[in-house]
Amino acid sequence: MKRLTAIFTGRVQGVGFRFTTVRLAGAYDGLSGFVMNQFDGTVLLVAEGDEDDLRALLNDIRRSGLGRHITDLQTQWRAATGKFEGFGVRYS
Repeated sequence: MKRLTAIFTGRVQGVGFRFTTVRLAGAYDGLSGFVMNQFDGTVLLVAEGDEDDLRALLNDIRRSGLGRHITDLQTQWRAATGKFEGFGVRYS
């Protein structure tokens, strides 16, 4: 199990990014974590689960209508902590 931390840059706020990500994540059993807007205009995704599912989620996001809004993506991989239950939108 892995933890993915991803920061999406571009016109990623105000385009349904968080809610689309939650919908896409729902296709993968066992994914947990959150997606949230950051004050600097980026979107933060923190998710735990099977590494293949996490990579597939990133690809799903890029292939969705959201992909055209993303200008940069930074990712960090670590061991999962088991800290999250479910997957949803987090508000700062």
